[in-house]
Amino acid sequence: MSVSSVVLLELKAIDLSFGSSQVLKQLSLEVREGEIYSLIGPNGAGKSSVINIINGIYQPQSGQIIFAGQVLHNYKAKHAPYLGIARTFQNLALFKQMSVLDNVLTGRVLKSRHSLLGALLSLPSTQKNDDLQRFKAEEILKLLNLQEYRDQLVSSLSYGLQKRVELARALAAEPQFLLLDEPMAGMNHAEKRSIAKFIQKINQQLNITIFMIEHDLAVVMDISDHIVVLDYGKKIAEGTPQQIQEHPEVLSAYLGIQAL
Repeated sequence: MSVSSVVLLELKAIDLSFGSSQVLKQLSLEVREGEIYSLIGPNGAGKSSVINIINGIYQPQSGQIIFAGQVLHNYKAKHAPYLGIARTFQNLALFKQMSVLDNVLTGRVLKSRHSLLGALLSLPSTQKNDDLQRFKAEEILKLLNLQEYRDQLVSSLSYGLQKRVELARALAAEPQFLLLDEPMAGMNHAEKRSIAKFIQKINQQLNITIFMIEHDLAVVMDISDHIVVLDYGKKIAEGTPQQIQEHPEVLSAYLGIQAL
């Protein structure tokens, strides 16, 4: 997907505190349509707090959240799916005793036109809707090479495959903006390489803008269009991967010259 000049998400002067601890300080950023936008920084820098603000889980004390040109007032997590925002979590949040296909189908809830009366009466329209939801879920399984696992319980899969199922479930909602909170955490090198390719595939084939937190700097530098570096809740650098690798404050204060 080519990066547009249109700003899809803007955070303006965001302040977030918990008690006397200030987590984010006057944070501003812009994410353009079509980007793979990565947020990096050491543990405790405030990265997950940023995703939780974009997802409506945290409400900042001050600043603005603007999505698709709309200032979000009283924004909560329940509103995010209706805006076209989906996410994965740092820790797996799957239904372990359900099949892969059924997990992905749970992501289709907002797209379903299922009615209780139609289900009780077994109306043709209900069957048609069920067939459509299954077809859409199967398309996502195919995109992420999960067809062979469709009927297996999620609990029987490797950790890397479970992370891929969680990604599939997020995609089932047909978002325009996807939040990935450490999508490669706990994976081996081969699994990371695989998931990185799927992230690029999602971005390019499904035209989904991606906002990602990830600790594997090699992957971040390889697939990102734009990178922001946080340290102690403040933005200390932003730019292309090349600009970040050459940024003196990043090299000295966070990454260390050896890291890159």
